[in-house]
Amino acid sequence: MSQKTYTFSHRTINEMKYFYRDVLTDAPQGAVFRAKTKHAVITAYNSGKVLFQGKKPQAEVEKWTDATIESENVNKPNHAYTPPVSLYTMSHIGSDEAGTGDYFGPITTCCTFVPQEKIPLLKELGVRDSKSIADTTIRQLAMDIIACDIPYTLYVLPNEKYNDLQTKGWSQGKMKTMLHHYAIQKLLKKIGTAQPKGILIDQFCEPRIYAKHLASEQETMTKHTYFITNAEKHSIAVAAASIIARTRFLQEIDKLSAKLGISLPKGAASHVNETIRTIVDTKGKHALNACAKVHFANTKKAIG
Repeated sequence: MSQKTYTFSHRTINEMKYFYRDVLTDAPQGAVFRAKTKHAVITAYNSGKVLFQGKKPQAEVEKWTDATIESENVNKPNHAYTPPVSLYTMSHIGSDEAGTGDYFGPITTCCTFVPQEKIPLLKELGVRDSKSIADTTIRQLAMDIIACDIPYTLYVLPNEKYNDLQTKGWSQGKMKTMLHHYAIQKLLKKIGTAQPKGILIDQFCEPRIYAKHLASEQETMTKHTYFITNAEKHSIAVAAASIIARTRFLQEIDKLSAKLGISLPKGAASHVNETIRTIVDTKGKHALNACAKVHFANTKKAIG
C-alpha cells in the first residue's frame, strides 16, 4: 500500500467532501472527513493536509492536482512570483474575479491598470477590498472608478459555457486562469505604450499550476506577473478590479433573475437549495444550465 500527502485550501477540502459524499466513512479525531473509493482512502485534516492511501492513490490525487501544493513544498514559497512591496505604490495592473463560489450566476473577471498618479484618488474614493463593501454601495463605487478614466477589461463566463467546459474536464482553476490571462492580454493592448511595473493576480492557485493551465492551451505567462493571496488588501489595482468584477456579477444575477422571474440568491449555502427546487418545479431541470454551476453539490442536495 502506498500513500501520498498533499496540502489543500480549506475551500478545496470542502469541495472534496462534497465530491466524496457518497463514500464517506467515520473520520478520525482532527479530521474533516474520510472517504473510501476503489482506488484509495482519503483523509482530510483541519490543518489542510490530505492523506491518500491505497493501491492507486494517484488516481484520486489527479482529480485535485490543479488545487494542490505538495506537502514538502508548503513552506517553500516561490519568491519569483512574490510582488515587491514597492509595486503597490507604482503603476501596475491588478486582476480579480467574482462569482466563483456562487451557485447561481457566471464568473466575472476584471483587470485594471492604475497609474501611479491616480492611486491617491482611488484611495480617497474609498476603493478597498470588495468583500468589505455592501452590494448597495459597490455598484456606485464601480461607476466612480470608471469615471476616473481607469483602463480596464472585463470578461464574463456565462453559465452555459462554464457547464460545458466543466463537463469537458476543465477545473474551475483552469477556467479562472484563462479568464485572467485573456483579460490581461486585452488590457495590455488597450493601454498601448504605458509601462506597468508589474501585473498582480489575486492568487487562487500556485503559480506553477497557473503556468501549467496556460501551457495546456498553448499560452505563456506574461513577464512580471505576480501572485499573492488577499491581493485586494494590498493593491489598489486589484481592489478596483474586484469591485468592477463584483458589480458586473451582481448585474448578471439581476438579468438572470428577471429572465426567470425568480430572485436568485448569492452564495452556495443551504438557502440556495430552495430556489433550485423552485426553478426545477416551474421551469424544468434543464433551466439550471443557463443560470447555475450545476456541478456544485447544491444540485444533488436539492433535487437528487
